[in-house]
Amino acid sequence: MEVIKTNSENSDFKNLSALFDEYLVDIDGDEREFFAHYNNVQFDHVLVVYENGQALGCGAFKKYDEVTAEIKRMFVLSEARGKGIANKILNEIESWAIEQGFTNFILETSPKLKAAIALYTKMGYQFIPNYDQYIGIENSVCMKK
Repeated sequence: MEVIKTNSENSDFKNLSALFDEYLVDIDGDEREFFAHYNNVQFDHVLVVYENGQALGCGAFKKYDEVTAEIKRMFVLSEARGKGIANKILNEIESWAIEQGFTNFILETSPKLKAAIALYTKMGYQFIPNYDQYIGIENSVCMKK
């Protein structure tokens, strides 16, 4: 498995991100359209995981405040799940963010993404009140580490 550091201009990241958006619409319906402009932003810190030349998963982070990085676009192809790829992505994102001076992490996910929530919980994330654009959104849960 190979992990590359890149940015949101990476074509494999763009493809995985589009598949992630389709997946979220299937899960949450049209409500995910609300989030499109929050997710379709430029990221300077993107990871893409490859195996045998195929992009299998991705993740990103961006500055939330001086000490907090927001985890974004965590996604693994359905056929590649269960292999520890999401765990690897999250560990690598956190390490990279720490190198950039961040000490805290926040994220938003769907309460329907049980496997993602289980991963985040296992990795030390705890539920917090929804922040910013997620306040009052029932199909969002927020977490912090």
